[in-house]
Amino acid sequence: MKYKCVIFDCDGVLVDSESIAANVWVEMAKEIGVSMSFQKVYDEFTGKSYNSIVDHLSKFAKSKIPSDFEKRYRQKTYAAFQENLQPIDGIHKTLKEISLPYCVASSGPLEKIKLNLTKVDLMKFFSNDRIFSCYEINKWKPDPAIYLYAANQMGFLPKDCLVIEDSTHGVQAAISGGFDVLIYGNEEKKIKFDLKDQIFFSKMTDLNTFLTD
Repeated sequence: MKYKCVIFDCDGVLVDSESIAANVWVEMAKEIGVSMSFQKVYDEFTGKSYNSIVDHLSKFAKSKIPSDFEKRYRQKTYAAFQENLQPIDGIHKTLKEISLPYCVASSGPLEKIKLNLTKVDLMKFFSNDRIFSCYEINKWKPDPAIYLYAANQMGFLPKDCLVIEDSTHGVQAAISGGFDVLIYGNEEKKIKFDLKDQIFFSKMTDLNTFLTD
């Protein structure tokens, strides 16, 4: 077997959260005088850190970013996730069948990751020592640091790990860190990537076929 460990991104890979977050960003942007369509937000912000998104919005804002902006963004997204969040189709079956060690490495705060995994009954698959956040190391994708950190904490080298990603920033992070990466998403998302040597798959239940080759 080629790989010894699987590293999952969270949003868009374990939980179907990206469209929910995009709707919140549309609302939050409007508060500071920035009008953006859902599609534009989804295309441009997916996979990016909170700070990079706020930096982008601040360039176009008609008012100063309020001091409680992040707090309210977190409150709104947490509430929306609790109401609407769903697991990625097939992820429960996939995690039950994986025989390799695996973990999750996400750009979101640890609290968010754990709340979202709990909401969709995935927390039972991830002990606390297998959940890694960019907020722990203060470096965000496309910097590869979070994946290097996760691999090291799991006890493996990048060449031994397979990263499962769905965003361009995440894929860039994995590749620059020396990891093999599988890109998960539908056909609409596929056109955003210059795949080259990367493999795209659209059914999460197909993942184990890549691990057993």
